[in-house]
Amino acid sequence: MKTALVLFFVALPAFAYSQIGVSFHQSNIPFVGVNYEIKNKLRTEARFGVDNYFEEMSLEGIITYDISKKEDYEIYGGVGGRVNSLEGLVIPAGINIFPLSNKQFGFHLEAAALLGENSILRGSWGIRYQFKRVEKHSANR
Repeated sequence: MKTALVLFFVALPAFAYSQIGVSFHQSNIPFVGVNYEIKNKLRTEARFGVDNYFEEMSLEGIITYDISKKEDYEIYGGVGGRVNSLEGLVIPAGINIFPLSNKQFGFHLEAAALLGENSILRGSWGIRYQFKRVEKHSANR
């Protein structure tokens, strides 16, 4: 499985459509994400826990909605689920910031409630890359 994951992330740019992105979230519960953007407002994301053994890897599936989307930032909220460690409901809210001239690369901050048998509030920060060709957003978005 380790080889398959490495090959997936190495080959991802070759197969990336305009709506695919990747992210890394740093926290006490770090993870990487692969997302697919739908109609420039909805984003589905598969998240894989890192810094642990493959047998103990947690998986999350979420969908988020961009509440506000401008050229330099996106504010989002969403819902999803988590399996393996800290199983249950995931309610993320955050901001993606694109301060550089290359709007494909950015940073993000997120707070997510992990609700289940042991509920916690996870905070994370990290980097995000969108494989799409970024165009200027209109002012009314």
